[in-house]
Amino acid sequence: MKKAILGIALVLAAITTVAFTTENKDQVPQAVKDAFAKKFPTVQKVDWEKENDIEWEAEFKMNKVAYSANFLEDGIWQETEHEIKISDVPQNILSSLKTNFPGYEIEEAEMAETPEGKVYEFEMEKGKKEMEITIDSNGKVLNKELEEDEDKD
Repeated sequence: MKKAILGIALVLAAITTVAFTTENKDQVPQAVKDAFAKKFPTVQKVDWEKENDIEWEAEFKMNKVAYSANFLEDGIWQETEHEIKISDVPQNILSSLKTNFPGYEIEEAEMAETPEGKVYEFEMEKGKKEMEITIDSNGKVLNKELEEDEDKD
């Protein structure tokens, strides 16, 4: 019974997502569509979502990898990110994580490209503590946010 309910919930979530992105597709400013097409000329299928009042996010796949890219309404590119395998994280970044966050385990790794350069974003855990960390390509910690995970036992 739980599997049936979960299956129904997943189908409803997929329908809602398709309806939402299809509805928004016509609202995406032409400047955003043009900027996306220029930056990612080989991408054919894109799902659009309005992030906030001035920003749009495109979700798409390239080389079987899921990406997201954000653009301002006037078409200015803000960021592109995608998940990466831990084995693909450069050694200097892994060393920085190990030094600065001893005992934390990497749960998820992403690489983000912005106009300022490339950064790596991590979700890490240590017991009940969860931390989101952003590191530049030189290994410098740019941001860290600690969150207590109350669901873990």
